[in-house]
Formats: sequence, C-alpha cells, structure tokens
Amino acid sequence: MFTIAWAWLLLLLPLPLIFKRAQTEQVQVSGHLQMPGVADSGAVGHSKSSRISQVPQWIIWTLLVFAVARPLWVGDVIELPSKGRDLMLAVDLSGSMQIEDMVLNDKPIDRFTMVQHVMSDFIERRKGDKLGLILFADHAYLQAPLTQDRRSVAQFLSEAQIGLVGKQTAIGEAIALGVKRFDKAEESNRVLILLTDGSNNSGSISPEQAAAIAAKRGITIYTIGVGADVMERRTLFGRERVNPSMDLDEAQLTKLATTTNGRYFRARNSAELDQIYQEIDKLEPTNSDQLTYRPQSELFYYPLAAALLISVLQMLLRLPFISSRLIFNKRGAL
Repeated sequence: MFTIAWAWLLLLLPLPLIFKRAQTEQVQVSGHLQMPGVADSGAVGHSKSSRISQVPQWIIWTLLVFAVARPLWVGDVIELPSKGRDLMLAVDLSGSMQIEDMVLNDKPIDRFTMVQHVMSDFIERRKGDKLGLILFADHAYLQAPLTQDRRSVAQFLSEAQIGLVGKQTAIGEAIALGVKRFDKAEESNRVLILLTDGSNNSGSISPEQAAAIAAKRGITIYTIGVGADVMERRTLFGRERVNPSMDLDEAQLTKLATTTNGRYFRARNSAELDQIYQEIDKLEPTNSDQLTYRPQSELFYYPLAAALLISVLQMLLRLPFISSRLIFNKRGAL
C-alpha cells in the first residue's frame, strides 16, 4: 500500500503561487519594478511562452515537496514472535487408532482421521505459541521440534499414517521425549498434550516415571482418551454392541495428568474432542497482546532523483543560449 508519512507538507505545493501573487500586488502598488537583466515581469508573466517555460520549475517544485513529505510503500502485516507457551503434542499412531467408531459430517471415520481434523483447528488457534509434534506407537519419535511455524506442524500431522512407527503404544517414551525436548527450550510455560486410545504396552520407560520427571521440570500434562463407549458390529449371529475402548486405561491417564497438575479428558466423538481443545485454550490461554508490524520502504529518492534529472536537463538545454548571450555581450563591449 502506498502512503505518505508527512502528508501535511503537501500544503507547501501552492507556496510559489502565493509568493508570485504577493509580488504582483507589490508591483501594482509601488509602480513598475525593473530588475537588472530581467524583462518586464508583468509582460513576461502573462505571455504564453513564459507560462510554458515555468512548467519545468513547477514540476521540480512538486517533486521536491513530495520527496520531503516522505512517500512510503507499506507491506503486509507481519506478526512478531511473542513469548507464549511451549506446547508439545503427542499423538498415538498405534494400530487401534484405525478403528472406525467416530462420526464426522454423518460419515463413519477412524479415530486418527478425527484427531487430524479437530487438532488442525486447535493448532491454528495457538498463535504466539511454539508447537511441537511427537508421534508414538512402538517407540516415540519427534516429528516436529518446537516452532512457531504452525502451518508446518499441521502439515506433518496431516501426512502422518497409522502404523508408521509400529502398532503398540509407548506412552512413557512419548512423555520422556517431550520432557527432553522441553529441556532444550528457553524458560516458559511448558505443556504436553498426550492423546491416546489405549494403555502403555511398549517402550523403555514407564509412564509414571516419565510423569514424575515432568512434574519436577514444571511441565503440565493434559491427557486425552479417545474412543467411543459403544459400537455396533455385524457378526454371523446378527448385530452386537461392543465397547471398542476397553483397552483404554483411564485410571493411568488420570494419574499422569494429576501428577503434573494437569487434567484428563475423555473424547468419545468429534464434538467432545473439539470441546476439550477449547477447554485447554481456556486453561492455557494464548498471548492476547500479539505484536505486529508492517515493513516500510522509503520512496523519497524517486521524486528527488526525478527533480535532479529535470534540473540537469534544463541546465543543459539552456547552455547554448547562455553562451551566445555572453559572446554578444563581449562583442558589444568591444
């Protein structure tokens, strides 16, 4: 966007007209004003050739006033990095996450697809925070380190696939890896959101040990248990109702959260999961005082250069006329 920093200086544009008018009134009051080497100002001022000769001067004056007024090109709004939370997302990619006991837009979907859909909105809302992504199954892996690039974290989550890192559930390793990554970050509010649909059955460290270390480091853990309570399936004897979440260890997830002054949430459908993320937004609010700025590029040198160029051209065009007058004056003196 083009703008002028000191637009009030444009009021100087008619200043030469004011001086010329004042000079004309002075001549009319005091009589004929004759200046050495200058023709009659009244006659010249009203002639057509005089008006044409004054056009370059007016252009130069206008360009100089615009240069002094500081024309600027203002870029798009850029958000400055602000001190927020270090928030690590640990997502379960075990085989049970492909159970289709969730519904989105009246269509049955698997648990992980639902998590991807809802968590992407949560990631987008966390402006000012540093986000990281841990994927875990047989073992835990860091997919995205802590960064303010929310788009990249959401992209990594959307590209993840069930079974990518195994079929089991290493909850303890996921927490331990999150604690390790927080140690490399600067001091801030540290939050780990762990989402799973099962119980710990893999890894080299127990969830309780990892949670105790997290509590000592001042890390808050919010655990989310995913999965429906009731699911119908077809069998040889007809349809039967089963509990697809019977492997979910809610007692353990609750203990992990309370150990670190966090909370345990239960997500049986997409609406509950979205509500959980909104609740976490309230418990761990983002920095509302987001600082922004718009980059500015100075443009004054364009009108200034144009004014200088016109002045030089005008001077070069007048050189033959000036030299001829000097020669005539010398001959007349001789």
